[in-house]
Amino acid sequence: MPSDEEVYGALLYLDAHASALTALSSDHQREAALERVLLWQYVRERLDRLQDRAISDARAAGAPWTALAPALAVSSPSAAYNKARRLRVAALAEEVDGEQLRRTPEAVRKAEQRIATRRRAEERELSAIRKRHDALLRAAGRLVDERDALLRDEDVDYWLEELQEVLPRCETPTQMAGLSRYAHALVRALRKAEGAAGRPLANTPEAHAAYAAVASLFDPG
Repeated sequence: MPSDEEVYGALLYLDAHASALTALSSDHQREAALERVLLWQYVRERLDRLQDRAISDARAAGAPWTALAPALAVSSPSAAYNKARRLRVAALAEEVDGEQLRRTPEAVRKAEQRIATRRRAEERELSAIRKRHDALLRAAGRLVDERDALLRDEDVDYWLEELQEVLPRCETPTQMAGLSRYAHALVRALRKAEGAAGRPLANTPEAHAAYAAVASLFDPG
């Protein structure tokens, strides 16, 4: 999409030279006019979002609705408030999954409540993911430290090496996913080795506790 300045400049040019389109067929004139309508709609919605941002900045800076009323070309503080709420529709439109919002203060209030509820849920989910990752990072580090006390076979050694490789640089989403995948694979490999050998997968309380801490993050029940 071109910049706002380019769109606005092109529209001003098209409006100034609209009469030149009369030489075209009626179909071409209609198509050109509809394109202008569409572009002006884009500009209007963009301006609404920018004006909404300016109002929010003014309110944050302490401007009362009495001061905003003349700036919004209305006659009273309550009218300024209501107009500001209607302008919020444009700012909220991108956050309501294509839902058609009515340009009323009540519709805006309800949309803001839904968005706030969704954001709180997303923040809780992200917080839970971060906490689980931090717990796994600590537990996996302890398990690697106890590797000499674990029941070892080829698979266990392989996943221990993979886990040890990712632990010092586990920062990106890809590395975090790798940590989880390798830790879970190590838990499965240790269980398999335990079943095949017929003896405990760890020979010290510390090693078993480290294993249990990692396993609990994949089998919370």
